[in-house]
Amino acid sequence: MFLEPEFWVAVAFVVLMVIFGYLGIFKTVLTTLDHRADRIKAELDDAQRLKEEAAKVLADYKARSATAEREAADIIANAKAEAERIASDAKAKMEDFVARRTKTAESKIALAEAQALADVRAAAAEAAVQAASTILSQSVKGQVADDLLAKSITEVRQKLN
Repeated sequence: MFLEPEFWVAVAFVVLMVIFGYLGIFKTVLTTLDHRADRIKAELDDAQRLKEEAAKVLADYKARSATAEREAADIIANAKAEAERIASDAKAKMEDFVARRTKTAESKIALAEAQALADVRAAAAEAAVQAASTILSQSVKGQVADDLLAKSITEVRQKLN
């Protein structure tokens, strides 16, 4: 047993542990480990706090993003509605303009027709007076003819105009 190396390794280990115990190394190692555990715990707490703050900031940015998207959608909807309103106003104004121009053109056409009809009647009356005058002057002679001619011309003009 004393010649086996495992025995001497075990004796050296026990002696080393006794020396460590006498010098207080165990207490120093335990204190160092406690300090390290406290530092790790503080770092974990700090990391947890930072994680919570990051989650709050992320939630805030998501809320702002959603608000901005809603506002953008509202702006787009308002712009579309405004464009449609402007287009309908322009269409109504164009229809009104066309209606007024059509009415003006129709009234000018009616006026031209009335003027042409009046011109045709005047020309017809003049032609009728000339024809009656020629016929009566050739067929009737004297004072009676002149009186009859003047009376007939007056009547024809009154009836045709």
